[in-house]
Amino acid sequence: MKEYQGDSKASSRRSHTEQTQKEDSMSSWFERQLSSHQVQLAATALVSGITVAGLIYGGQAIRRRVAVEQLKASIPPLDEEHQAQRLTDFGAASPLPSAAKEEERVAALARRAQQGDYDDALVDEQLTRTATFLTAPRFEQLRLSFVVIVGLGGVGSHCTAALARSGVSHIRLIDFDQVTLSSLNRHAVATLADVGTPKVQCVRKRLEAVVPWVRWECFNEVWREDKGERLLGRWDHGEGREPDYVVDAIDNIDSKVELLKYCHERGIRVVSSMGAGCKSDPTRIFVGDISASIEDPLSRTTRRKLKLLGVSEGVPVVYSTEKPGPGKAQLLPLPEEEFLKGSVNELSVLPDFRARILPVLGTMPAMFGYAVANFVILEITGYPHEFGTGKGREKMYDSILSGQQGLEERLAREAGQDPLGLKIPVTKDDVGYIVEEVFRGKSVVSGLPTRLALTRWRRPKGGFGIDQRWDGQKSSTVQLEELVCMTKEEAAMHEKEVLKGGKPPEVIYDVDVVQLVERRRQEEKQYRRHR
Repeated sequence: MKEYQGDSKASSRRSHTEQTQKEDSMSSWFERQLSSHQVQLAATALVSGITVAGLIYGGQAIRRRVAVEQLKASIPPLDEEHQAQRLTDFGAASPLPSAAKEEERVAALARRAQQGDYDDALVDEQLTRTATFLTAPRFEQLRLSFVVIVGLGGVGSHCTAALARSGVSHIRLIDFDQVTLSSLNRHAVATLADVGTPKVQCVRKRLEAVVPWVRWECFNEVWREDKGERLLGRWDHGEGREPDYVVDAIDNIDSKVELLKYCHERGIRVVSSMGAGCKSDPTRIFVGDISASIEDPLSRTTRRKLKLLGVSEGVPVVYSTEKPGPGKAQLLPLPEEEFLKGSVNELSVLPDFRARILPVLGTMPAMFGYAVANFVILEITGYPHEFGTGKGREKMYDSILSGQQGLEERLAREAGQDPLGLKIPVTKDDVGYIVEEVFRGKSVVSGLPTRLALTRWRRPKGGFGIDQRWDGQKSSTVQLEELVCMTKEEAAMHEKEVLKGGKPPEVIYDVDVVQLVERRRQEEKQYRRHR
């Protein structure tokens, strides 16, 4: 037992001695490290870095605090003029105000602007490109102008938008109709929310958000001649200026004719848009006198009705010379049940067709509308421009018609007939149609576009007789479908070899020319029914 206790005490002393030796060893290691020059340098660098970082971050925090205070100080107090909304629980912006509230805000801004409470510098900046183009005197005329637009469909809405954006400050809108779902493919400003609302209010409301300073007068009614004095009268209930221009964008032919006649008789400047339906080629859109418009069903019908009323020219129109043809959009026939709903000719270009089933490519009414607006702007400001027939070829058509008359007289004389007093069933409009629409303004033989003439393609089997079934009247038997377009030199050779020489064209011309003539004649048959 005593031996065990002695061993235990000895072991305890050895452990204590070992621990003491370890502590002495650690202390000596720390002393050696602290006395090391490298460790001292590292410690100094660490302390310096921490101090600099603290100064930098502290300075940034002070600057942020100052910037935040300055930003807060710059925010005006909330009132009717300066309003704000709370963020959502997720820190995002609040939902946009309702459409009704936004419309109320726009309407309120427009009311103020129309009363003169709008910065002129903002107006000048918004219209600066137009003003620079027209120059100051002309632009001032445009800014003071008063334009009436009758009809606010595809053409009228785009025309109105262009005029308002360009600087016209007084605009009167006339249309009885409402926005429909099917009209959204071509309307300039209408949205789904506008379906079922009057077009005049829709256009005004939407454009007030763009040009709040423009003043509007809206008439949600049908144009009729007995309303003319009020609808086309002076601005501001007869107290202001007379209209500088009237835009006719009506679909109904009778209303269109009434409006054009009313303006023509009273010296009111007017421009009319013809039909954009079934059209697809923007390069065929022209501005010219209605007497010169060709291959446009609406223009032709309008022109004929105006002539019956004593108006044959002096009305500028925007029209398309594009011809119908295979594969192109066509007017759709009415189902039988449509005839039971009333007059099927109302609002139609051709009999038995309603306007609502007229195929329309949405881009074309826009182009017609911008062409009309462009014409009105140039006319009001006096900017140099010209308009007439599509290609200015009236003299050429007269020459071709005279040449055709001479040819028929020579052929009648060749057949032993007396050509004195001979008349031909061909008009200048027919000449323009055949040359421009059937043969694309080029010779069918050489493709040349100058010194053109018309001539019969084949020698008739019965010869070149004269129709004398009525006493005192001599008329040629030539038909439009017989005529082809050549140069004068080619036509002279053709007369000698084919018409008088009796040779078939297939002997004179190569197969490409013969096939081209046949192809053009077949195309003409397809759209002859539209003439």
